[in-house]
This record gives sequence, structure tokens and C-alpha cells, in this order.
Amino acid sequence: QVQLVESGGGLVQAGGSLRLSCTASRSIFSANFMGWYRQVLGKQRELVASITVGGSTRYEDSVKDRFTISKNNARNTIYLEMNSLKPEDTAVYYCIYKLIGGSDYWGQGTQVTVSS
Repeated sequence: QVQLVESGGGLVQAGGSLRLSCTASRSIFSANFMGWYRQVLGKQRELVASITVGGSTRYEDSVKDRFTISKNNARNTIYLEMNSLKPEDTAVYYCIYKLIGGSDYWGQGTQVTVSS
């Protein structure tokens, strides 16, 4: 089992910034990758960004050059720095921990709302 604790969501005006954090109860080195998904009511959850143990990153096209994912191995924590936020970034953001050879674990979700 892996517990994930997220923080950092909130309300921000368009053009503003937010930083999300996700801390895992298990070592990052036990994960294939960790990352962030987001979901708007009535739509499928989509991958926003991911980072592997080795530090390789991947981004959804609409957030490239605006969002940055990073990690702190010692704290078993990943971050999502979100800049130049747009109203279309409004969603519930979920942290994911993909266990090597095992299941996916999800955080409880944190709401990000960008006002125009």
C-alpha cells in the first residue's frame, strides 16, 4: 500500500502560478514513475506530467513550457510548478504513484481553479 498526500491547490487568476506537492508513504525508488493527472467533471482523467526515478519527464502538449514536474527523492515528494495558468487548466489534480510490478495508487485530489 502507498498513501499519497497532496497539497497546493487553490484559486488563482489567469496568468498566475500554483505549486502542487505530493508526498508518498513509500520510497520514490519503488515506483516506475510518479506524476499528475487532472480531471474535469464529465471528462476522462488525463495525464498532465510524469517523472521517472531516473528523472525523465513527460508532459501533455497543452502544458509544455508552462508546467514543470520535479522530485525530491529524500522526501519521497514530487512537485508540479504551474505557471501562466489558464482557465482551461481548471480541474481536480490527482497524484499517481505507479508501483514497480504492482498497482497504481492515487492521491485524494486537489482542486485547481483558474479564473478569467
